[in-house]
Amino acid sequence: MDYKQLIIRGISYSQTQSGAYALLLEHEETHIKLPVVIGNFEAQSISLGLEKDIHPPRPLTHDLFTKFIVSANYELVSVIIYQIVDGVFFSNINFKNKANEEELILDARTSDAVAMAVRFDAPIFTTQQVLNEAGILLELEDVAKEEQSFSETVNTEDSLRSVSMEELQKLLDEAVKEEDYDTALEIQEEIKRRKKKID
Repeated sequence: MDYKQLIIRGISYSQTQSGAYALLLEHEETHIKLPVVIGNFEAQSISLGLEKDIHPPRPLTHDLFTKFIVSANYELVSVIIYQIVDGVFFSNINFKNKANEEELILDARTSDAVAMAVRFDAPIFTTQQVLNEAGILLELEDVAKEEQSFSETVNTEDSLRSVSMEELQKLLDEAVKEEDYDTALEIQEEIKRRKKKID
């Protein structure tokens, strides 16, 4: 399968889900962005994994699992986000035994998979289908400034259904501008739903 490599663009606080964060992944070639809603612990763990010079006084769960993998003579080869169902991403972590080249694939939450990948500097991949279903492609510098915040404009799924397609696109642009990627995903789903009806 032709997998698409993703890079981590950042982590921002979710404006629509209390205590949640949005992990922003991006396909370098097409600049399609893939927002993944993650919890506070996972956001902290990924951030610490990216900052190689910061070490917590006691090992986090992902640090402990990393030490176990190394001790068992395995290495983390890659992470693959292979599916999205009802807004939930499904991922595999691919390991390889250093001694006999034996491969091991484990199912994992995407947030945990990414937290492990950053500790091994392992690549993160996804499929074209996932990018098509959940990816967002926008040029942020072309987005017009809005006086009213996006979170005040769109709060519920019902309000999205009463908005025109043109207005939905403006709201989508504004959501991405404000790095509110989980809400942007909801708007994009509404746009896709309407396009399917037209087709």
